[in-house]
Amino acid sequence: MEQLRPWYGVLKCLSWVPNPLQHMLCAFVAEHAGQPHGMIRVSPVNRTRSTWRVEQIAAESTLVDGQVKLLATDVASQLLRYCLQNIWEARTWMIEVDVNDSAALGVYRQTGFQPLAQMAYWAIAPDLLTTLAQREPDLPNLLPVSNADAFLLHQLDTVAMPPLVRQVFDRQPPDFKSGVFQTLVNGVQHWVRRVESVSGYVFEPQRKAAIGYFNLQLCRDGHCPHVAELTVHPAYTWLYPELLAQMARMTQDCPPQQLCLASADYQSEREEYLAQIGAERTQHTLLMSRSVWHKLRETRPVSFEYLPLPEVLQGLQPARKPVPSRFSMFGRTANSTPAPHSIPPVSGTVRDEQSDPAAAAPEPPSTDGKGSDRRLPFLNHDSMEGSQG
Repeated sequence: MEQLRPWYGVLKCLSWVPNPLQHMLCAFVAEHAGQPHGMIRVSPVNRTRSTWRVEQIAAESTLVDGQVKLLATDVASQLLRYCLQNIWEARTWMIEVDVNDSAALGVYRQTGFQPLAQMAYWAIAPDLLTTLAQREPDLPNLLPVSNADAFLLHQLDTVAMPPLVRQVFDRQPPDFKSGVFQTLVNGVQHWVRRVESVSGYVFEPQRKAAIGYFNLQLCRDGHCPHVAELTVHPAYTWLYPELLAQMARMTQDCPPQQLCLASADYQSEREEYLAQIGAERTQHTLLMSRSVWHKLRETRPVSFEYLPLPEVLQGLQPARKPVPSRFSMFGRTANSTPAPHSIPPVSGTVRDEQSDPAAAAPEPPSTDGKGSDRRLPFLNHDSMEGSQG
């Protein structure tokens, strides 16, 4: 922490602006009276940042006037809860802890973490690598990895994990692609650390799927062990000897150093093969996870029972005083409305009522013997008479 303190301002500014280095170093420090008493470092697991991982946590007891005010476990628990509450992007958190660290297991269980899988780390000695390298691997469809193979690698990763573990990691095809900036940063890191990265996958032409994948970090100067990442389809476990022989042959060009790789409890075939060839089990850890549901700020529900009636019906008030008007039952239809002062067309001869005063006078209705009017009230009788004349 003392080494990173001068760079605090720069790192804080980088965390505000979206950039590839935004979450490269995400750490929180617990202080009391200007003195640090704990630190936690977290990082996202996938591109969508839906799952975060606790990389490192360190805490010490807080002393006030020579008395213990907060234990180290309390400081660690507060740091964990702070991350769970303030990193809104995270829906799932995961952490890996040694099975023999009872204090850390108690803190994580108290914070809500549950066991997900058991991890075992193995080391293959240099002389054993030399023995494995003498065997010619049978991998006719071994291809180099590129961004175009991201979909195949995502399918392989999905099949190789149980549903619950797959849901926690929540990886998508973009997680298996390397951007230009990420490739540049990895190249600089490998150049500084004198490490070379080699990766490949085994392609099954009949099923058109990837059935095996490895990523090998080779140490060129021998100052650190080689590290391998291995993924094999559960239906093709015979690939373990072939892929390990391929990686062993690659390590022969480097100074003698052991090869480290990991296995999970749901990969029983891998653990059996590593124990069979004589690999040494160096560490046993427990992978734990927990989900987080961030509460939204609750608002008071709006009920119409408590609102005054004029406020509810304000939009329904008339804009002006209603004026009575003529209502015609037969003159308008539902789809068309005649224009005002329009005269309907009349068939036949039109008479001039001004020149013939007698024509303007209404005729008495003609009735038959029964006393019923033969004229229909909705017909224009003048137009009918004009057509007859």
